[in-house]
Amino acid sequence: MAEVDISHSKKKKQEKTENDAADTGDYMIKPQSFTPAIDTSQWPILLKNYDRLNVRTGHYTPISAGHSPLKRPLQEYIRYGVINLDKPANPSSHEVVAWIKRILRVEKTGHSGTLDPKVTGNLIVCIDRATRLVKSQQGAGKEYVCVARLHSAVPDVAKVARALESLTGAVFQRPPLISAVKRQLRIRTIYESKLLEYDADRHLVVFWVSCEAGTYIRTMCVHLGLLLGVGGHMQELRRVRSGILGENNNMVTMHDVMDAQFVYDNSRDESYLRRVIMPLEMILTSYKRLVVKDSAVNAICYGAKLMIPGLLRFENDIDVGTEVVLMTTKGEAIAVGIAEMTTSVMATCDHGVVAKIKRVVMDRDTYPRKWGLGPRASMKKKLIADGKLDKHGKPNEKTPVEWSRNVVLPTGGDAIIAGAAAAPEEIKADAENGEAGEALRMMRNEIGLRYGAF
Repeated sequence: MAEVDISHSKKKKQEKTENDAADTGDYMIKPQSFTPAIDTSQWPILLKNYDRLNVRTGHYTPISAGHSPLKRPLQEYIRYGVINLDKPANPSSHEVVAWIKRILRVEKTGHSGTLDPKVTGNLIVCIDRATRLVKSQQGAGKEYVCVARLHSAVPDVAKVARALESLTGAVFQRPPLISAVKRQLRIRTIYESKLLEYDADRHLVVFWVSCEAGTYIRTMCVHLGLLLGVGGHMQELRRVRSGILGENNNMVTMHDVMDAQFVYDNSRDESYLRRVIMPLEMILTSYKRLVVKDSAVNAICYGAKLMIPGLLRFENDIDVGTEVVLMTTKGEAIAVGIAEMTTSVMATCDHGVVAKIKRVVMDRDTYPRKWGLGPRASMKKKLIADGKLDKHGKPNEKTPVEWSRNVVLPTGGDAIIAGAAAAPEEIKADAENGEAGEALRMMRNEIGLRYGAF
């Protein structure tokens, strides 16, 4: 009887452990041989599709400085902001930008691509730090919708469409009589044009055009009239895209800007201002990306080139001379640079310059200074403190031979003297007696014995 009870209790205990294992199995992280993919297609701005970037290394020390572009404190958010403004007719671009400066109470504003007073539409207004990107946006392509008036009737719509199509590619243009630039002949590229509507009764042509920066649509309308043999002029113009920002990319009016500032001043509600102003990273999303270690950020802000050890991730299809954006792991733009390596070289190389800096965007000292903390730099500081190097870090009579052997000096006399200083004693003795010794003594007299290590 006792044996039956024992076997029954064992059976119950076994069932209990099996049930517990089944319960815990649902919540247990099971080991796997692959890393699950993270969907980054919905990540904001420069971090979009972050998982598709090539990884050079994953080892770096995150620093708790800086902010994600959308999470910056409001004043910093405004200073690093751009506005996709729907410019009203009649005021000039400069007037509009001056009004925004006064409304938002900021130090600096700028705009990319001037619009004539009567022209409406897309005007990118850059605030404070974002004004550094004005030049890069001025050269970006533009798109317009134009209404042209022909001086006589052209009954055939197909003829108008053909004339418009013939005005694509590289065309000669002379700026209009009333223009802010010198009236000299220039070549501008018209990428594409499309006839939207033609009103034969009122002699009006409505067309869409995509063109290079600096193209005069007013001149294009005159050329269209000449091709049709009836003459013509521009009646109305609206810009629908500048660079990568178009009418559907958070375009706001002057009233929106005023209302947003009014709401913040009276109710301290930031949400309207944050909706009107976009982070400057928005206009850099078309650039190839290079992700930089946090420890290298401040050096780049001071103008240093990006070297291979500071690179974390990089994009495909980068060629030498390509304009790239250098960004942090939080998605902040540090600078716009010019690539010095191709993607394949970045993947295989372990030293060298990745990109040189064209325009720094981030403020200096946003991230802490991290250069001069490596083993070599620390050793150098110690030798200077002990008097074994002079105050400029150059060798003197107390400099250890091991240091002189590893030191990298410029070519010429300095390099020869450093090489002689690093040579073993028996080689030095042979050199002193031979012809090389005579040459060395002459060089000492000529250059002056700056290094007394031999």
